[in-house]
Amino acid sequence: MAAKLDITITQLLQQGTVIPAHPLALNQDLSINETRQRLLTKYYMASGAGGVAVGVHTTQFEIRKPEINLLETVLRMAAEEIEQAQLTRPFIKVAGICGPTQQAVSEAKLAVKHGYHFGLVSMGGLADYTEAELIKRAIRIAEIIPVFGFYLQPAVGGRLLSYEFWRSFAEIPNVQAIKVAAFNRYQTLDVVRAVCDSSRREEIALYTGNDDNIVADLLTPYRFAVNGQQVEKRFVGGLLGHWAVWTTKAVELFAEIKNCIANDYAGAEKLLSKGVEVTDMNAVIFDVQHSFKGCIAGIHEVLRRQGLLEGIWCLSPEEELSVGQAEEIDRLYKMYPSYTDDAFVKNLVSDNEKVFSYKNEGAMKII
Repeated sequence: MAAKLDITITQLLQQGTVIPAHPLALNQDLSINETRQRLLTKYYMASGAGGVAVGVHTTQFEIRKPEINLLETVLRMAAEEIEQAQLTRPFIKVAGICGPTQQAVSEAKLAVKHGYHFGLVSMGGLADYTEAELIKRAIRIAEIIPVFGFYLQPAVGGRLLSYEFWRSFAEIPNVQAIKVAAFNRYQTLDVVRAVCDSSRREEIALYTGNDDNIVADLLTPYRFAVNGQQVEKRFVGGLLGHWAVWTTKAVELFAEIKNCIANDYAGAEKLLSKGVEVTDMNAVIFDVQHSFKGCIAGIHEVLRRQGLLEGIWCLSPEEELSVGQAEEIDRLYKMYPSYTDDAFVKNLVSDNEKVFSYKNEGAMKII
């Protein structure tokens, strides 16, 4: 039986929040850079994010390879930093879970060991599983940890899943949320309609993972006729790789969206225009021009420029900036300076360099 969630965590999940996908900080020899890994976690807390997702695509799936074996390390480090921060507000910890059933169950237990609230369950890399077998796998995981469903787009390792799959998935008792990162309007609708049609529609929080459509997803009410009555669901928050960079600005934009909805959509046109700018930025960071080849490297390059990472090294030699991507990031800085938070990060890095020089005097608390 999975442990019960603290009510403040459940409330935060349901009302919606900003959850960045946590990158992996490496040294040039591809060993983990513990100082920078912990600094990233501090950054997301200090930025005002409502949680963090660790061991997910942005953290690099290669951390699970036996010869690398970094999954528990990154889960532990993030959990330790969150604990040491002694935050006076709830902060959601999401652990990525993937692989065949036995591996997924093992990863779910590991997440519980380190105090994670939810398991983000990927269906990718399981082409030999039928949808019925994926449901059985999800049920097994849900017996161990509350589940955050995950529709990952095929371009980065996911698979297409039917409306019927998500309709069955939504009925699993311990599914608490679903992240939709299909990068496709039709497939996004499949998930939202399936949740609306389910008996657990009020219990499941929807989070956008559609980095190409962040603002519009958060602004849009999705309405469907169910048994003669109109049912509405919204994406209440986001769990996004795009929010791994310039996170303070993501938090500000999220608050602006929530305020717009609360005030009868006053300022919606301005926000939709901002959404186009955010999508332009995401296209560069995620390297859409080259079919997402430089996706993780693009995130790393922004963090490197800010001083949060020392380099853009990735575990896979295929993960690197594409030709022209660095120049396109230069363009983003020139076109959208109000979306960057370099000054905030500079102060954070400076403060932490002082702390890292006196490690024996205790960890810095960031509230």
